[in-house]
This record gives sequence, C-alpha cells and structure tokens, in this order.
Amino acid sequence: MFLHESEDPLAGELLDFILDALEVLTHQPGIGRPVEDGLRELIISRRRSGYLARYAWDDAQDRVLIARIRHQREVGYTEDDV
Repeated sequence: MFLHESEDPLAGELLDFILDALEVLTHQPGIGRPVEDGLRELIISRRRSGYLARYAWDDAQDRVLIARIRHQREVGYTEDDV
C-alpha cells in the first residue's frame, strides 16, 4: 500500500479505517456488487470520496480474497464504477 509506505502520520489511521470497513465481509461476503471476472466490489466511503475494494468470495470454502483496493480519485475511475 503506497500510503502506508509513505510514512504519512495519517497512513496508519487510514489503514485501520479500511481494515475496519472490510470486516463486514466476514459476516456478509455477498454485500459487494458483482463486477467482471467473478469479482465483487465493496465501496468504502470516506468523506467526499472513498475507496473501492475488489474481492473474490469462495462460498464453498467460506473465504474472501482481497484482489485490489484503490482510491476513487485514481486514474481510470469514473462515476460509472459506482
């Protein structure tokens, strides 16, 4: 995670915020909307923007694998992604 590696004092708080938001997947792994390649996407709101977490859910093994987390302001993000 780039922000975590930047030694920004807020990076640890942000990482905790994202991990707390991902905790919902332990109880409701199907909460994210389906996207391409069998992945799901969880919107993690933070103030006026937020993050998108793409993940795979293996129902048979009751396992969630986080594939990618990106900020909504990253290049390539559009309102159509929400």
